[in-house]
Amino acid sequence: MKSVSVRELRQNPAGMLRDVEAGETYAITSRNRQIARIEPIVASTQVIPAKREGRPQLAERSPHTVRTAASVDELLDDLKGDW
Repeated sequence: MKSVSVRELRQNPAGMLRDVEAGETYAITSRNRQIARIEPIVASTQVIPAKREGRPQLAERSPHTVRTAASVDELLDDLKGDW
């Protein structure tokens, strides 16, 4: 693993990212203390099985009722009655 300071990273990020893309791992340091690590992403080949067989379905919910009224005041009065 190579080590690079924050200052060096700011000066040449493209070169370091090319190395990471090629498989290199970097430790990022600030004031001689390791603060982060940049490493290539490893593609996962693990397949996660479905919980159930069949087509995916939305969660079953009770349908929402839409209230209508001739005026806004009637709707507000109706809502006040629920409280």
